[in-house]
Amino acid sequence: MDLPLAHLDRPFDYLVPAELDAQALPGVRVKVRFAGQLVDGWLLERVAESDHPRPLYLEKVVSPVPVLAPEVARLARAVADRYAGSLADVLRLAVPPRHARVEKELTAAPEADAVPEADAVANGDADGTMRADGTTAGAADRPDGPDGIAGPSSPAGGPSGRAGGGGTPDAVDPRGWRDYPAGPALLRALTDGRSPRAVWSALPGEDWAARYADAVAAVVAGGRGALVVVADARDLERLDAALTDVLGTGRHVRLSAALGPARRYRAFLAARRGEVPVVIGTRAAMFAPVERLGLVAIWDDGDDLHAEPRAPYPHAREVLLTRAQLGEAAALVGGYARTAEAQLLVETRWAREVVADRATVRARMPAIAPTGDDPHLARDPGAASARLPSLAWTTARDALRADLPVLVQVPRRGYLPSIACADCRAPARCPHCAGPLALPAADGVPACRWCGRVAAAYACPECGGRRLRAAVTGARRTAEELGRAFPGVPVRTSGREEVLSAVPGGAGLVIATPGAEPVADGGYGAVLLLDSWSLLTRADLRAGEEALRRWLAAVALARPGGAGGRVVVVADGGLAPVQALLRWDAAWFAARELAERRELGFPPAVRMASVTGPADAVADLLAGVRLPDGAEILGPVPADEGRERMLVRVPRARAAALAGALHTAAGQRSARKAADPVRLQVDPLSLF
Repeated sequence: MDLPLAHLDRPFDYLVPAELDAQALPGVRVKVRFAGQLVDGWLLERVAESDHPRPLYLEKVVSPVPVLAPEVARLARAVADRYAGSLADVLRLAVPPRHARVEKELTAAPEADAVPEADAVANGDADGTMRADGTTAGAADRPDGPDGIAGPSSPAGGPSGRAGGGGTPDAVDPRGWRDYPAGPALLRALTDGRSPRAVWSALPGEDWAARYADAVAAVVAGGRGALVVVADARDLERLDAALTDVLGTGRHVRLSAALGPARRYRAFLAARRGEVPVVIGTRAAMFAPVERLGLVAIWDDGDDLHAEPRAPYPHAREVLLTRAQLGEAAALVGGYARTAEAQLLVETRWAREVVADRATVRARMPAIAPTGDDPHLARDPGAASARLPSLAWTTARDALRADLPVLVQVPRRGYLPSIACADCRAPARCPHCAGPLALPAADGVPACRWCGRVAAAYACPECGGRRLRAAVTGARRTAEELGRAFPGVPVRTSGREEVLSAVPGGAGLVIATPGAEPVADGGYGAVLLLDSWSLLTRADLRAGEEALRRWLAAVALARPGGAGGRVVVVADGGLAPVQALLRWDAAWFAARELAERRELGFPPAVRMASVTGPADAVADLLAGVRLPDGAEILGPVPADEGRERMLVRVPRARAAALAGALHTAAGQRSARKAADPVRLQVDPLSLF
């Protein structure tokens, strides 16, 4: 039933009428009676008997197409248990909304699903739940898998050749994987039908989409399927082109909300019916059905777009790792940076790292220099506080003179996204809602970023001053300033309003916000990383990790140092994220970050859950929860809209017990129809 009530998170039995027997297959959408109402549900399985003395009858089969695959149903149950959620919420994320016209187009095609064995009783999903046959812990909690490339063998009856054929699988050319000592072995294991687990640190300038296409081709050559999840539409386009080049057309489908309801549902059904062996997509594709799944992969798992904003708030990385564990599939976690979560996989020996040797890294990376170290301060005393120190300016000038493009990364979009009083430096705030004022353009008037009201007659409440200055400079203002500094040079901006995919290789300035950096033909001659303080000083557990991730993504677009590639980061060279950038050593920083979090008791070294809501509701839930041994309650921490947040911390070994206890407590509140809602999040990205 599409009512995600925690106290109803269990299966219910319904009798199948004779007239619905042929259509009532496991995985179809159904209508059932529950509490006197006709509600939606899922038919999870057919059984011969029911323990219930008087089960009701199944009312209707909404569609005879079994869209919910059994393995996806098991995965959804495991994800719901891991995140203290209900199966109804997870299934809503896993299966896209029905599109009747698309189903009608496919009714002529033969169904590949088997007929049910018994026709007496249907185990209907009256509340979006199922029989408890899934595991309750995420993959990272069970480091009992293989150590390295030699993963477990494929299940009995595994592939012996290309899909649909026999013989020995064809070897896939390792191409760029030769730059990584363990790379060719990874492809061989995938082709042979084994299930290696790898954490891959990509080299500067690496065509990551081509490397993922090689890995997918190896799995397909072994007769299995693959699922790859990326963060956004730009990455999806790159991966789509790379897979088309390697596999040819018609061998994979894309799943993304940008496709629209009809195209997305058509692609989903093609995957469900086994018409293609490969599915790629953004976050929602983590639940996509894939025949004989042999590989799950995620690119740039530190991107916050991988975190689902809807209950129960699963992260794509954790869902894919759980899926690899349940289905004995290979797993590939890749990126230029490395998260603490990925480092934990390496340190627990659940996965093996795939990295290049230091000689190869040095040959591929550009020359990187900070502006805050002693030699540069001696030549330019203002470098520590200047927004564009002399080193950055000369680096950009030299690249432009060599007819090479220059990338400037600015952490903020807009013109002046934050302004202050020019006399007393007090932040300029809206007189109506106290939100921050911003200046949209050079000839614009201040406007509130929260309520949108214009503050044309703004006067500082502290000193009465009417002059304003920049507190934070955005991408458009930076483009304007650099355009004046380098007259005659074309200036392009890439950000929220317009994201560029590629730029030509000649002299030009590209001002981009993090994540919107376009690829330059032949690589950038110079990359300038400005306003590093705005990334490093955020009050966030992942501030350093996120800053390094964004820097590495930009620096990866530069030419190698031997070809003239130069990078300037406006930051103190002694900071740990800057040191990792200078050496291109994301693994070192991830190990350091994980060690610090282990010492301080923060995820992923421990499992932490947040309980957010009105103070009385939070207290009510925590009063009724039976926490496992070793649990600590931290807080309260102020949350948005006048609510508060309490944090519960347990060792990783007690993760399943914590999720179960919170889910039970939430069920008790929903059973007695508590008025104020409480949001439960396990391992949220933001704790404070």
